[in-house]
Amino acid sequence: MTDRKAELAANLAQVEERIASACAAAGRKRDEVTLIVVTKTYPADDVRLLHELGVRQVAENRDQDAAPKAAACADLDGLRWHFVGQLQTNKVRSVVGYADVVQSVDRDRLVTALSAAAVKAGREVGCLIQVALDAESGARGDRGGVAPDGIEELARLVADAPGLRLDGLMTVAPLAGEYADRQRAAFGRLMDLSTDLRRAHPAANMVSAGMSADLEEAVAAGATHVRVGTAVLGVRPRLG
Repeated sequence: MTDRKAELAANLAQVEERIASACAAAGRKRDEVTLIVVTKTYPADDVRLLHELGVRQVAENRDQDAAPKAAACADLDGLRWHFVGQLQTNKVRSVVGYADVVQSVDRDRLVTALSAAAVKAGREVGCLIQVALDAESGARGDRGGVAPDGIEELARLVADAPGLRLDGLMTVAPLAGEYADRQRAAFGRLMDLSTDLRRAHPAANMVSAGMSADLEEAVAAGATHVRVGTAVLGVRPRLG
């Protein structure tokens, strides 16, 4: 085993222990929470090592990094790519070429562009509505995301759009507003919004929340997916 693979294996084991402990503390089964490793800024070689170690879900936030990396890893069986960054419509065609799930859907125009690209590519792309818990009514968050009162309309657009599948909700713990430094409360609010969403869209049961620093709070609140980067891959230079 190479030094890098051993490092990743040790880090994965620590993250796995954290998730398992958080599930136990919350009275949840371990298989209720899926780990997505955020590989942004890390090379395709690391993705290949992670795959050898059993990781099957990875995430990226910039198409210019993700597209060549996904192409370099196209031979890996069962690998699913999540796009988690703010997505401009001029990047949609490229992202639809490799992303199985886009977690950052936050406006009508993006839904329209994703649908057109998915249909043209003959693919079905899963979509999460990104929720900005610090956004005012009708506005978008500083880091993307729709205000809570915009979820219903956007979800309907996704559900009705050809080539798209409404999978659920995603959030990033806010840096400002009433939920700043209150990750557990923020993730609890997201779970309430998920309950509301599932009344109209029962299959949209994915809740993506929590990162390296706050995955325990996300698991405690009920998140189904956690997005972990630094705790697995460490601190490395940016690509390019």
